[in-house]
Amino acid sequence: MNTPGGHDPAVLDAARDWLAQDPDPDTREELAALVAAAESGDAAASRDLADRFAGRLAFGTAGLRGELGAGPMRMNRVLVAQAAAGLAAYLRSAAGPDRNPVVVVGYDGRRNSDVFARDSAEIFAGADLDAILLPRLLPTPVLAFAVRALGADAGVMVTASHNPPDDNGYKVYLGGDDDGAQIVPPADAEIHDRIARIAASVPVSEIPRSLAFRTAPEELVDAYVAATAAVAPAPAGATGLDWVYTAMHGVGAETFLRAVAEAGYPAPVPVAEQIDPDGTFPTVAFPNPEEPGAMDLAFATARDVGAELVIANDPDADRLAVAIPDASVEGGWRRLTGNQTGLLLGWRAARLAASAADRPEGASLACSLVSSPGLEAVAHHYGLGFRATLTGFKWIARAPGLVYGFEEALGYLVNPETVRDKDGISAAIAILGLAGEARGEGRTLADLLDEFDRTFGFFASDQISVRVEDVSIITGIMAALRADPPARIGETAVTGIDDLIAGFDDLPAGDVLRIWLEDGRRFIVRPSGTEPKLKLYLDVRGDSAADAQERLAALAAGARELLDALS
Repeated sequence: MNTPGGHDPAVLDAARDWLAQDPDPDTREELAALVAAAESGDAAASRDLADRFAGRLAFGTAGLRGELGAGPMRMNRVLVAQAAAGLAAYLRSAAGPDRNPVVVVGYDGRRNSDVFARDSAEIFAGADLDAILLPRLLPTPVLAFAVRALGADAGVMVTASHNPPDDNGYKVYLGGDDDGAQIVPPADAEIHDRIARIAASVPVSEIPRSLAFRTAPEELVDAYVAATAAVAPAPAGATGLDWVYTAMHGVGAETFLRAVAEAGYPAPVPVAEQIDPDGTFPTVAFPNPEEPGAMDLAFATARDVGAELVIANDPDADRLAVAIPDASVEGGWRRLTGNQTGLLLGWRAARLAASAADRPEGASLACSLVSSPGLEAVAHHYGLGFRATLTGFKWIARAPGLVYGFEEALGYLVNPETVRDKDGISAAIAILGLAGEARGEGRTLADLLDEFDRTFGFFASDQISVRVEDVSIITGIMAALRADPPARIGETAVTGIDDLIAGFDDLPAGDVLRIWLEDGRRFIVRPSGTEPKLKLYLDVRGDSAADAQERLAALAAGARELLDALS
């Protein structure tokens, strides 16, 4: 019940309990000021407190992710300590009494990433786990590599990837039978339950800690660099390649540039303003290469030096963006879509798998179900298997016989025997290899895209994203679509709808609607797993590039009409 002043005594009590166990002076000060303001009748402070204590961040896409700040609905040292203790309890239970689980912890350059990582290492060590901390801030793919290379039972990467500057996260991988992939159900729910039990019964100050954790040797990073360089040693055509690289203020540059040199490629021209880690991301409104404007500095640098190619990583370097010269667009540079890059890399992987003397039985390509159906055409062309999965590399990495996987959100897995997750560094090496080979033949990546279309068909894709302040809007739209499914999208009749809410065929349950239209067009609707967005994915196949674009434009117009009617 709220008091006449507007604050809820139960929320205030919860905030005071949180204050009593918070080891961070910054979040203590923040929360104390909110409590005092709410007690004095400040309605905005009361609403803020109610939001922070409305529940707790739950394990979602491979772990935790949220805005930094005090309270259980924010990322902070209390929440991270409880998460580490809960994960330790889960690992201890899974390992049994006769073995000490091994867990490795990495972190990127975001605010408090190093603090959260060290807290976790101390708590893992305090739980008698063999805890290993990576030697410095490093890309997420290095942590994913380390889980397998060290034979660890689990790995934790402190990162919020390409989220806004005020966010951070806690990404969890499992070793053993999970082979270094991100967590999936039921492990996520079991870890969440362990965390909740600890949060309800043990103050953070009483969670055991120890300084008896190890620091991983530099040789571990060397091994990742060597394995990544081996993905695509530089062909002769790469000599003299002029290209630009941006790390988007993240942690990718050092590791990536070492792999570039070891693979034999010429060094890029760096985007100087974005090459060093900076968790405030001062030159971009949103540190995601997909976002409008994020690559403007890279394009400006490319124009200045007359580059042939631009490569960008997101801040934790698990994603890759590629751009090529295009005189038909403003500014003269065009970023390839995730589907375009993914199909080029899939074509490369299929050729390698099909020609391998020791081709593995059941070798397959995989992509998320919202990614281009062009990958299935590639797989069939080369006699390979194909798997469509739910979105997220926690599912793609588990596809049987996997030799390559991708998702349209700039994620690519090109070396599954080394890293069972998306890896923007190894994917960039593979792209450099394709660019170098094409260059040696007097061609470009644009020519390869044209050849792909002529070989496999004219596929075109688009995405419509709707960002909301209130996630209940998304819930309402999904409910309305299920209650009254559309009979048409624009002028085209719907022929079938696959609702994945309880699973479909061999796909596990997911909040996804896949809508099929009579001319083969495909329209998929799903809430984002990491942001307050509703995402609509549109895919068509045409008789020519122009025909595919015409079909896509019509589908996009129909999708927007449907969305307007439901909003």
